[in-house]
Amino acid sequence: MATTNEVLLEAKGLQAWYGAAQILYDVDLNVKRGEVVALMGRNGAGKSTTLKTVMGMLAKRKGRITFRGEDISTTEPHHAARMGLGFVPEDRRVFTDLTVLENLEVARQGARLWSDGTAAPAWTPERLFALFPNLGEMPHRPGGRMSGGEQQMLTVARTLMGNPYLVLLDEPSEGVAPLIVEQMANMILALKSQGVSILLSEQNMHFAALVSDRAYVLEKGQIRYQASIKELEENEEVRRAYLSV
Repeated sequence: MATTNEVLLEAKGLQAWYGAAQILYDVDLNVKRGEVVALMGRNGAGKSTTLKTVMGMLAKRKGRITFRGEDISTTEPHHAARMGLGFVPEDRRVFTDLTVLENLEVARQGARLWSDGTAAPAWTPERLFALFPNLGEMPHRPGGRMSGGEQQMLTVARTLMGNPYLVLLDEPSEGVAPLIVEQMANMILALKSQGVSILLSEQNMHFAALVSDRAYVLEKGQIRYQASIKELEENEEVRRAYLSV
């Protein structure tokens, strides 16, 4: 599905702190409907903090965040989740004592409509098992008896059970096997084709280039560069300055 000009998420002048330490400095970004946007940078650049700030997970934050036209700058994470903003944390956080199906059921929310009245993507365990065949083979396995990559998939699937308009995806390719990375890329493209928007934090240029439309590059909590993913791929100077290890 092609992107539209409808802006789903917009952040302006985003600032955030962990205790007394300021991490983000006036971050501006937006994500349109049906778009995959990569938030790129080295470790410690502020990528995960940006996602957590948008979701409302940091107590000390400033700036304006709007989601589907509603101001969520000061709301709690559960409010954003109920509005259809999904969050997939880097550390997975599956319920280890619950089975795959039970993990999915916990997150179930009702169907949603776009502002033009058309149906937004609606997810069921059956549809998710088609997207993640590995999970379909183990519906009754407890979350604690799964590999890291399988837990990563379960976390994404659980988030989708909330029928989100937009998913914040934190470091999807970090620390998982190459085969799982490939499945993650296919999953993101499948979600995009169904109209789900994604803002992902990522430092793997190859992975970002496979799935993204645009990129913002962060360094020390500030956006230093923004462009189409193709322009970033071709700009060796920017990649060397802000992405190379």
